[in-house]
Amino acid sequence: MPFIIGRKLEMTQQFREDGTVIPVTLVKADPNVVTQVRTTEKDGYVAVQLGTDVKRVLPKPEAGHVKDLSTVGTLREFRVDATDLARGNMIDASVFVVGMHVDVVGTSKGRGFAGVMKRHHFSGGPATHGQKDQMRMPGSIASQRQGPVSKGQRMAGHLGDDRVTVKNLEVISVDPVNNILAIKGAVPGARGGILLVVSREAKSVWQK
Repeated sequence: MPFIIGRKLEMTQQFREDGTVIPVTLVKADPNVVTQVRTTEKDGYVAVQLGTDVKRVLPKPEAGHVKDLSTVGTLREFRVDATDLARGNMIDASVFVVGMHVDVVGTSKGRGFAGVMKRHHFSGGPATHGQKDQMRMPGSIASQRQGPVSKGQRMAGHLGDDRVTVKNLEVISVDPVNNILAIKGAVPGARGGILLVVSREAKSVWQK
């Protein structure tokens, strides 16, 4: 039931034996330590909490929780059906195999405050015939009879910096020496961003 916390490195390309080019994302999956195993009897659900040394200042309660383990800078929890892992066990990139399909969870790049054309792909207003400054405006947001603006009306606002899951990506290669996974296609976030890589076979439900 493979799952791990990784860090996005960069995109590159690899070649199959027949010369086919495959776009891949390199994910640095340094060894993770099991910091806690949650059980139905004690916690009401089954989950495995992993820690990695990706730089981050832990809050005092979390720092005390892992003070007896190796250097831990990031904690994430993976909900599973069952597990035989125990606190202190190590997980590295070798748990994944070539050809395995995974889900990758990350935080998309933040784009700041964006207008409706960029945020919602509106087509914009007319560019001529008396148009003055409405080319990128949202237009009407409610009717005269209705009055109040409907909930969920698409408007300008903050774009990006959202939790995003990309499903069913293929593992193209595994480097167990350097703990690097090559995953086919693009994954969310900027370089250096934290990623959760979970096997599709695991059918796990992960949470922050």
